[in-house]
Amino acid sequence: MVFAIVLLVLLALSVLWNVGSFFAHSLTPGKIRSSRAVGPRLEEVVTEDNDSANKIAVVEIGGIISSSAIETGGYDMVDVIKAQLKRAQEDERVRAVILKVNSPGGEVLASDEINHLIGTFQTNSKKPVIASMGNLAASGGYYVSAPCRWIVANELTITGSIGVILHSWNYRGLMNKVGLQPQVYKSGKHKDMLSGERNPEEVPEEERTMLQGLIDETYTKFKKVVEDGRKRANDKNKNSKDKGKTLDEHWTDYADGRVLTGTKAFELGFVDELGNFDKAIERATTIAGIGKANLIEYQPRHDLSDLLRLFGQSNQAEGRVLKVDLGVDVPKLQAGQLYFLSPTFAH
Repeated sequence: MVFAIVLLVLLALSVLWNVGSFFAHSLTPGKIRSSRAVGPRLEEVVTEDNDSANKIAVVEIGGIISSSAIETGGYDMVDVIKAQLKRAQEDERVRAVILKVNSPGGEVLASDEINHLIGTFQTNSKKPVIASMGNLAASGGYYVSAPCRWIVANELTITGSIGVILHSWNYRGLMNKVGLQPQVYKSGKHKDMLSGERNPEEVPEEERTMLQGLIDETYTKFKKVVEDGRKRANDKNKNSKDKGKTLDEHWTDYADGRVLTGTKAFELGFVDELGNFDKAIERATTIAGIGKANLIEYQPRHDLSDLLRLFGQSNQAEGRVLKVDLGVDVPKLQAGQLYFLSPTFAH
């Protein structure tokens, strides 16, 4: 009964809102008005007030880096970060951005797009981005940190895991046990590549070579991103009092998928400094040349329409479902999808 009453109240509010919108548009003929801005709706929230005219924007990358929608508006992680960086670029009082990373990595394309957004933001805005690594900044988590002007990691941060993984399942043995026989019709001999219905010995060596070539090409791009990102940071910092770390000449020996502690990453030049989030704030103010600044975040803003969507509307095209948070973030790897993902989370 309580649930029904809540629905009725929401329905009444929705009707009133729609009627009000109808009359508002009727009173302004010839004009087209949009009730929503393009992209995620964000509001600025001060998380630490230091009584300063300057601001440092904190942008968080937490959990699996994915192109799946992460909020009721249907926007994914890349959309949200793009909107946050746009706000930070347009606000003259924002003097620097801290990228707060706590991620095991994720999709190759999403990671690459975020990497590109950060690099473009620094070039166009002339504002530095300082990466602050939390518990985990591995694989794709390091990929998005690589273009930053300065990287701060805790001694116990798990980072590195530079590599690519392509995940698939072979369930032919199970099919044989239950008496299932696949019938496959295909246009080309490689059309069923990565199919789990074939016996492992039926996979031709040519196909394995093609897949390994795909992995190697993406892996080469990963190493190039690391090398270029660290070099640009070194060039930017060369005239500063603290020049940061340069990559060890044998750094590629450690770019084989292994995870590293923050201390080891610092020794090898993957990060510039050891410290916590406060150290990242201190470094951001130093590089930006300011004494102090207020910390802000751009948080998604929700309205009544979002709440109504949770109760009654669905979007089958996007496959939205109502989920219960059990406190465990378990990645669901899709067959045939390339990932920059720490091996700890890949199984």
